[in-house]
Amino acid sequence: MANKTDIIGSLGKGLQVIEAFGADQPRLSISDVAAATGLDRATARRCLLTLHDLGYADYDGKFFTLTARVLRLGMGALAAMPLAQLVQPWLDQLSDRIGQSTSVSILDGAQIVYLARAAQRRVMSIGLMPGSRLPVHCTSMGRVLLAALPRDQARAIIEACDLTPRTPHSLTDPAEIMARIDAARDQGYAVIDQEVEPGLRSIAVPLYSVHGRVIAALNTGVAAVQSGAGDLTGLYLEPLLKVQEGLRRILR
Repeated sequence: MANKTDIIGSLGKGLQVIEAFGADQPRLSISDVAAATGLDRATARRCLLTLHDLGYADYDGKFFTLTARVLRLGMGALAAMPLAQLVQPWLDQLSDRIGQSTSVSILDGAQIVYLARAAQRRVMSIGLMPGSRLPVHCTSMGRVLLAALPRDQARAIIEACDLTPRTPHSLTDPAEIMARIDAARDQGYAVIDQEVEPGLRSIAVPLYSVHGRVIAALNTGVAAVQSGAGDLTGLYLEPLLKVQEGLRRILR
């Protein structure tokens, strides 16, 4: 473990500022960043102006927005991750087979982070790509990843989530969400019916390492054109499970 004297506090604060931005908060003022990070206003201002000076943020005199340059910080790391490289050919093949977009993600606190994706068609209003993040509690991949954790740990994450409903179908009761997570643990998959975005359904399964540990999740998201969300299991569960079994032999 590094000594405190080896830690650059200003770097940590700068990273906090970058993480304050997101799909729901693409434009932030100095006050917004200070509130989101817990930094004092002067520190938030210096960090933002530094990002602007280095080309990582645009500034219109009131609001800051991150530039595409920030992608350099994450894309290189994602591309270097063996998991992303290993799963991409399987995603491409699966997507071609079922005619739907497929994705792999990992758990990061109260969010899932997309590692790899094979897109057939756009079914969400936001474009998903490696590095994209979505809430863990209302996504199919999030629920199978939480199902792999000890129940108390999963419950603590749900309790810490912002459960503001995203659609009229969103679950907001922690007990009800935990019941869905328990069901995912028992069934080995999770189905989401328009909880993230109207008109979108998805089904996900966990991805196991050769040692039997859940290390990621695999899903497909489709337009809600079936008579019910339960139809997803008959249409897509078997292809997902075949990829799950194939990857189990090679993931470490």
